[in-house]
Amino acid sequence: MKILFFGRGVISTQYAWAFEQAGHTVEFYVRKGRKETFGSHIELDMWDARSGKKRITESWNVTLHEEILPQYDLIIVSVNTEQLPAAAQFLSTAAGNTPILVFNNIWQDLKSAIAPLSMNQVVFGFPGAGGGIANNTLRGGFLKMVFLENPRAGTEQMNHKVKALFESAHFKINWSKDMQSWLWNHFAMNAAMEAEVLQRGSFAALMNHTDSFANVGRSMREMMPVLKARGAKMDAITLLLTKIPPALLGPLFTKVIFAKGSLARLFMEYNNSKAGFAVLEVVREAKKAGIPVPRLTMALGNT
Repeated sequence: MKILFFGRGVISTQYAWAFEQAGHTVEFYVRKGRKETFGSHIELDMWDARSGKKRITESWNVTLHEEILPQYDLIIVSVNTEQLPAAAQFLSTAAGNTPILVFNNIWQDLKSAIAPLSMNQVVFGFPGAGGGIANNTLRGGFLKMVFLENPRAGTEQMNHKVKALFESAHFKINWSKDMQSWLWNHFAMNAAMEAEVLQRGSFAALMNHTDSFANVGRSMREMMPVLKARGAKMDAITLLLTKIPPALLGPLFTKVIFAKGSLARLFMEYNNSKAGFAVLEVVREAKKAGIPVPRLTMALGNT
């Protein structure tokens, strides 16, 4: 397959590398002026956990374009959440009829999030990867698991194409029957984490404070009424964070889920993205619904 990635971010770059290794052609669309800024290669220092735990260190040559031509089998969009509306607007004319995988965190309802693109042109998914890029060096990694929505009426062919692509690169697919609820739950969890990052100063600093995860649990409890007001079904992670006493969440996360040396911890420590947007979006939604979210509101007020 010939695949175009929208942007050369940390998620796009890692999956593009994996797909190229599987024999596919991968290229990147970047904004005007970025081609020269980025250059023709990127340094990789990342972990590939599709089979065991393998460290990849190489200087990888990439192909960048500042325009989109109608010659791709699939376009993959993985951008910062706040950038998705502009990306969808641009692709509604630039992408033609090319199928699009929106591989992204989303807080709006799915149809509104990708307007004016048609839902029949889009498949929704979410990566199992993390990390960050600094000084043209990517540090992070990806797991074997990726998340995809079950086919909707009219998207069966596109969904099969996306499935075949990931399986050709030895990824395992976790299917979601309700991708909307899954993304809402995940976005709320991001907001809870970002609220702590705003307090601690960075994702790496969050990893060093046991009580940070207790606070993440408290923030998730605060957001439960917001999710329920939206009609979201609570997933396993949300229930875990809201049912386990906050005092127990710290040891669980620091000693098990984000244990020192674990890939999950490394992905978080390398994450140098700017925190706050997810918190702001949830606070806005809560205000509309008349639901108090004092912890999140305070986190925003302290920035």
